[in-house]
Amino acid sequence: MKSFLSYFTAYIKSLNKWTLLLTSIWVALFVVCNFTIGIESRIKSLPLFYERFAGFFLLYTLLFGMPYWLNYSFNKNYIPYGKSFYWLFLSGPILFALKMSHRNFAGIFYPDKTYPWYDYAKQVLNWPINALLLLIVVFIIWKIASLPSPVAGLSMKRFSVKPYLILLACMIPLIAFAGTQSDFLHTYPKVKNISFISSYVSNLWPYQLIYELSYGSDFFSIEFFFRGFLVLGFIRYAGKDAILPMAAFYCSIHFGKPLLECITSYFGGIILGVIVYRTKSIWGGLLMHLGIAWMMEVAAAT
Repeated sequence: MKSFLSYFTAYIKSLNKWTLLLTSIWVALFVVCNFTIGIESRIKSLPLFYERFAGFFLLYTLLFGMPYWLNYSFNKNYIPYGKSFYWLFLSGPILFALKMSHRNFAGIFYPDKTYPWYDYAKQVLNWPINALLLLIVVFIIWKIASLPSPVAGLSMKRFSVKPYLILLACMIPLIAFAGTQSDFLHTYPKVKNISFISSYVSNLWPYQLIYELSYGSDFFSIEFFFRGFLVLGFIRYAGKDAILPMAAFYCSIHFGKPLLECITSYFGGIILGVIVYRTKSIWGGLLMHLGIAWMMEVAAAT
């Protein structure tokens, strides 16, 4: 835990304070707009794939790009990013906009339209398929860009379970409090999304377990993409300054979540980004993310 605190202290001291302040204001403006006029819900409601893709791409690019522009503006010694950076930069919003724009992989891998199993398949197939596709594409980009191994922080060398378990224990009171809030209970537990099959099966829990494991696969793709790719993949160009753009981008994917969760995702993104930057491993962040997600499921269900 002492080493974690030293990581954060060193990071905050090294940050350009104007970049941190203006990035935080920029993110706050988008959060306010989203929870008043519904940015994400409006994009999701667009009927055509390319319209949804364009909306998400613009949203992610604006949030991801602003901290990089601020870093360049406030640091006169900053080395110009170059063409290779811009190609890598654009790949981030493009990949996640594609992920968010495609509504249904079940029709490809589960063609039987019989109710309720087709609807159940839609619930449990999209997350792992998205994770697999994202993993493959990032691996390809990583190799083409000749980024350093291991790919996107898939290393166990500097991973220790104990400090993350302590951090998870510290989160229990906050999650317990969240479990009393109406907007939290409106969203969670996610497993309620498959309640429609309860009258078709004798035991619901195996199907719930499959759903939760599928739900967990989404957090692997999130950690792999945001902390592994958007932090470790950009260290060559920005060093520690890759963390803040990732956190701003990360906050935007929580626009459909409860307000408190959306706000804390920005700060949580910074914390997890600092840890990954120092350890060069995504496994600690994944443990944190999965632990919090499944504790939220329990808190909402009890």
